Amino acid sequence: MGKTTRKNAVVGQSGGPTAVINQSLVGVIETVAQYGEIDRLFGARYGVRGIIENNFIELNGLDADRLERVADTPCAALGSTRDKVDEEYCRKIFNAFAANDVRYFFYIGGNDSADTARTVSEMADEADYELRVFHIPKTIDNDLRVTDHCPGYGSAARFVTHAIVGDGMDNASLPGIKVDVIMGRNAGWLTASSMLARRDEDDAPHLIYVPEAPLSEEQFVSDVAEVYGRLGRCLVVVSEGIVDEYGKSWNEQIVRMAHGAEVERDGHGNLQLSGSGMLGDCIANFAKTEVAARFGKKKLRVRADTFGYLQRSYPDSVSPVDRDEARLAGRKAVEYAADGQPSGSVAFRRTGNGDNYAIECFRAELQDVARITKPLPSKYINDAGNNITEEFRDYVAPLIGELPVIGKL
Repeated sequence: MGKTTRKNAVVGQSGGPTAVINQSLVGVIETVAQYGEIDRLFGARYGVRGIIENNFIELNGLDADRLERVADTPCAALGSTRDKVDEEYCRKIFNAFAANDVRYFFYIGGNDSADTARTVSEMADEADYELRVFHIPKTIDNDLRVTDHCPGYGSAARFVTHAIVGDGMDNASLPGIKVDVIMGRNAGWLTASSMLARRDEDDAPHLIYVPEAPLSEEQFVSDVAEVYGRLGRCLVVVSEGIVDEYGKSWNEQIVRMAHGAEVERDGHGNLQLSGSGMLGDCIANFAKTEVAARFGKKKLRVRADTFGYLQRSYPDSVSPVDRDEARLAGRKAVEYAADGQPSGSVAFRRTGNGDNYAIECFRAELQDVARITKPLPSKYINDAGNNITEEFRDYVAPLIGELPVIGKL
């Protein structure tokens, strides 16, 4: 990128991709073209890493047909990053902006991306350098504070719901115990969405466990045994981040038992969860013996699947609402910046529900969005801690679109 006397802008993508992350990117590109305040728009290849390595592509002048194809394509068109960004890293980002006369920065991502945006914005303020930084929300985990919900969540929830509808029919056809592990390290929003697959009382999922409700081994066995004894089958949906009655991660304890005291973590200090089927396999083996013993059997038919990264970017499960709102978030970020609003994060406020579902956008403070996750509220978890209440249906249903109609004899 060469230095220019006009104001430049940079847009980047961060964290786990989603089915609609490029809608936000295209929302930025097309809206920048409408404003004369921004001379050149550059896309940072692989997020903040591209900024400090001066790895950019120019995004001005792209034709509309190409942009629409990109918008409808899942995963990060610019490439993403999992780099852990500390203050020194942010200093490099700011220095790169100052060297290239970048006055606008649009960063599409989750909690950590909001924190990066906050830090860079504060550095610019301290240096009396005019820079407007806008965080554009993106996460399938739906765990950003302030906003009603996050772009990316609706499409992932749609995938999960479709998968559980099908898996529930499979489980009814060949009865047994089935365990499905869903993404969600600290928050159960995505796992909870599986409840939409349930239309009738006996439909799957029969049990849903989220990180916000501690789960003991004894409770798990008792819950599954009760459902199996009543229906002759049981489909369980489990968040990858479930914890025991002492608040300890099931997944981490399983990894420690398998590999010893050393537990491999990523740059953010997180245990890898979605890249392994270990949790599902362990729970399945546990059910084979412990639940079987309750019925005086040597073993039961038990299977497990870990949905993993499939949930994030499946092109055939894009929610129409999610698609449109992700595009809107990108547009609003540019509008707020061009209109002279202070740095911030784009957020949604729900103004209608059900058939009258609607939202409005507003600017949130970066420090109110950064780092800390938003848990699934207790009102959406039943008293036993093994299922999701019907109240949650009203929240999530408008975000995912129409579901298939299941016929039964």
